[in-house]
Amino acid sequence: MPPPPPPDLPLQPRGLSAAEAARRLDELGRNELERAEVTPVWRILARQFASPLIALLVVAAGVSAAVGESIDAVAIGAIVLLNGVVGFFQEHRAERAVFALRAMTSPRARVLRDGRPTVIPAAEVVPGDMLLLEAGDVVAADARLLEAHSLSTQEATLTGESHPVEKSTEPAPADAPLAERRDRVFNGTAVARGTGIAEVEATGMRTELGRIAHLLASATREATPLQVRLAAVSHTLLWLCLVVVALVAVLGWVRGAPALDVLLMSISLAVAAVPEGLPAVVTIALAVGVQRMARRNVLVRRLQAVETLGAATVICTDKTGTLTTGHMTVREVWGADHHAVLGAAAACCDAEPPVGDPTEVAIVEAARARGIERREIERTNPRVEEHPFDSERKRMSIRRKDGVLYVKGSVDGLLPLCVAGTEGAEAANVEMANDALRVLAVAVGEGTEERDLRLVGLLGLADPPRTEAIEAIATAREAGIKTVVITGDHPVTAHAIAREMGILTAGEAPEGRVHARVTPEDKLRIVRDWKARGDIVAMTGDGVNDAPALREAHIGVAMGRTGTEVTREAADLVLADDNFASIVAAVGEGRAIYDNIRKTVLYLLTGNAAELLVVLGSLAVGLPMPLLPLQILWINLVTDGLPALALVMDPPDPDVLRRPPRSPDLPMLGARSWGVILARATLEAAVVVGIFAATLDARGLDDARSLAFSTLVFAELFRAFAFRSPRKVLFEVGAFTNLLLVGVVAVSAAVQVALYHVPIVAFLLHLRPIGARDHMIAVGLGLVPVTVIEVMKLLRRAWRPGR
Repeated sequence: MPPPPPPDLPLQPRGLSAAEAARRLDELGRNELERAEVTPVWRILARQFASPLIALLVVAAGVSAAVGESIDAVAIGAIVLLNGVVGFFQEHRAERAVFALRAMTSPRARVLRDGRPTVIPAAEVVPGDMLLLEAGDVVAADARLLEAHSLSTQEATLTGESHPVEKSTEPAPADAPLAERRDRVFNGTAVARGTGIAEVEATGMRTELGRIAHLLASATREATPLQVRLAAVSHTLLWLCLVVVALVAVLGWVRGAPALDVLLMSISLAVAAVPEGLPAVVTIALAVGVQRMARRNVLVRRLQAVETLGAATVICTDKTGTLTTGHMTVREVWGADHHAVLGAAAACCDAEPPVGDPTEVAIVEAARARGIERREIERTNPRVEEHPFDSERKRMSIRRKDGVLYVKGSVDGLLPLCVAGTEGAEAANVEMANDALRVLAVAVGEGTEERDLRLVGLLGLADPPRTEAIEAIATAREAGIKTVVITGDHPVTAHAIAREMGILTAGEAPEGRVHARVTPEDKLRIVRDWKARGDIVAMTGDGVNDAPALREAHIGVAMGRTGTEVTREAADLVLADDNFASIVAAVGEGRAIYDNIRKTVLYLLTGNAAELLVVLGSLAVGLPMPLLPLQILWINLVTDGLPALALVMDPPDPDVLRRPPRSPDLPMLGARSWGVILARATLEAAVVVGIFAATLDARGLDDARSLAFSTLVFAELFRAFAFRSPRKVLFEVGAFTNLLLVGVVAVSAAVQVALYHVPIVAFLLHLRPIGARDHMIAVGLGLVPVTVIEVMKLLRRAWRPGR
C-alpha cells in the first residue's frame, strides 16, 4: 500500500525558506520514485532450467554419463545449455519498467525560495514549494494551481486524454476524475502552453505517478498458454519414462537378462521417450515468429509472447493513435461558404504544421487543402493585435491589418456574441457533437472588441479512424476475438468511434466493450475481470497509466511511435506503427506459430513413440535389441530434429484467421492427439520390427540392426510431410510451399545412406555396410507409413465431410 499523504501544509506567499525546505525534505523524503526490487541474475538464469522437460533431459544426461555413454550426455547437455542461455537473455531484458518510470520525472524544477525564483534538482522539491511553470516544462510534482495564464498541460501519459487539458484556478470537485481536475498539475506531465504558479501537494510515491508505480509493482505476469501446455506434455513424458523403465525391468526379469543389460535397455528407451530437440524447436519457432512479426511492424520483447498473441480472445485497445490516426483533422464544415469559414479560421491561428496546437494544425492543413496558406495571410494581412486563448473566455481573436477581427472558440462561448449568421448553428452544433466531433465556432467583427460579431461557420474536428483498423476489427470479429475500447476520452467520443469502427454493432449491448474516462486502477481491473472469465487478454497502451495493465495482461502491447519508455519496458510487444491492424495481423502469425509447434510436437512424439514400440515390441516377442542408445540419439537429434526445424517454419494456413481461437483450457495434446500418435507410431514400428525380424533370421543381428535403423530413419523423414496438415493431403498443402523441408529431407536421406560407408561414423553407430538393394528396401518400406496416413486423411474426409 502507498504511504499515507502528508499533513496539510500552510501556504507560503513568498515560497518556502531554504531552512524550511530542508526540514521538510528531511521529514518527508526526496521527490523520487522508489527503486523496484531487481531480480538477481542467478535467479533469472535458474528459472530457465525449472521446467519438467529440462529436468528430464538433465536426468537423462546424468544417467548416460554414469554408464559411460559420454557422447549422449554431451549432446543432451549442449541442448539444455543453449535453451537456458536464450531464455535468460530474453527475460533479463524485461526487468526495467520501473527504471523507465523513474526517468520520466523532471530532472530540475523552478521554484520560489525565499521570494526568489530558484532552479533546484526536482528530487529536492517538497510539499509547500511554489512551482513556476511555463511551456515546455515537465511538472516536477503534484500541485494545486494558484495562478494560470492560458495554461494547458499534456496529460495523455497519465489519463489517456488525447487533447491538451486547459487549466484554471477554479476548484474542481473533490471526487472529480483525474482527467477533470483542471485546478491541478501532475508529476511527469508536460506544460503545452501558457504559464502558471502551483503549490506542491504531493511528492515522490505520493504523487499520481507514484501510485502508478505501486500498481506496476503489484501487477503479475503469469505463465503463457504455451508454457502451461508444454509443461503438461513434459509431465506426461515424465510418467511415460517411468512406465517404460518399469516395463523394461519386468521384461528383463522375466527373460533372466543380466542387470547391466536391463539398465542399458532402460536408458536407451528413456532416451527414446524424451524429445531432446523439442526445447530447441520451440525456441526456433518463436524466433522465426519474431522475424515474421517484425515484417508486420510488431517488435517482440518477450519471446513467449509471440505464440501467446495467437491465443488471444480479447484485445483491449486504446483509441487515440491505435484505432484512430492520432492526428486531428477537420471532418465537417458548416456555413454558407466553406472557403470563407476555413479562411477566417486560418487567419485566427498561430500554428505552422507540423508544429503547434493540434487543433490549429488541423485547421491550417484543412485551409491549405483549399488553397489558403496561413503564411500568405501573415505576409499580405499581418496581425495588428491578438487576444490569446483564455479558458474562461473559451476563445481567441486576432485583429489584422484589414481591420477585421477574426475570432474562434467554443460554440457556447462565441455564439452569444454574434448578431448575425447564427440561424441553424445550434442544430448543426448538436448534430456534430452527437457524432463525437469537437466543434469550434468561427466569427468576424469590426474594431477591437469581441462583440457584435458575425458567425461565419462551424468546424467539426476529430481524430479520424484508421481505415485499415476498421477492416482489422472485422477480421478479429470473424476470428472470434472481442475488441474492447479502453480510453481516457469522453464517453460520447469513445462510443461514437466504437460504433463507427464496428466494435459496437446494431442491437449489441455496449457493456464491457467500451470504457471511457478510465484510471490506471480501472484498466488493471478490466484486464483482471476478462482474465477471470478465462479469456486470454492482449492490452495495448502508450501512456504511463497503461503500464500496470500491460504488465498484468497475458500480452502487453506498447505503442512504438507515441508510447513512453515506461510502457515499452512493461510490454511484451511493441507496435512500430501504432496500428491496430498490425495487432490482428500478428494474431494470425501467433496462431500459425502455435500450429507449427503443435504439429512439430506431434511429429517428434510420434517418432519417439515409434522408437519405443520398436524396442518394446522386439523385446516382447523375444528378439534382441533392434536399436542401440547412440542410434536412438542420432535419430532424435539429427534425423528427427532437422525435419522438425523445417516443419516449424511452415507458412501459415490461409484460413488461420477464419477459425475461432482455441480454448484456453484445451491441452496441446488431448486424448485424440495421443491416439493419433499411438496409431501412427504403431504403424511405423510394425514395419521396422517386421524387417528386423525377417533380416535377423536370414542374415544375423548386425545386418538386421543396420537395415532396421535405416528403415526407421527413412520412415521418420518421409512422415514429416504427413504432419504439415491434420486434414489436407500433401498435394493440397503443396509439397513445395516448404522448400526447406524438401531440402532437409533430401539432404538427411543422402547423409543416412553415406553413414554406412564412412568407417569412423559406422563404427561409432555400430553399423554394418549395406548395399544399394538394402537402401532401396529401406526407402520403400519408409514410404509405407506416410502413404497410409495420407490415404486415411482422404477416407476420413469422405466418411465425415467438413471434419
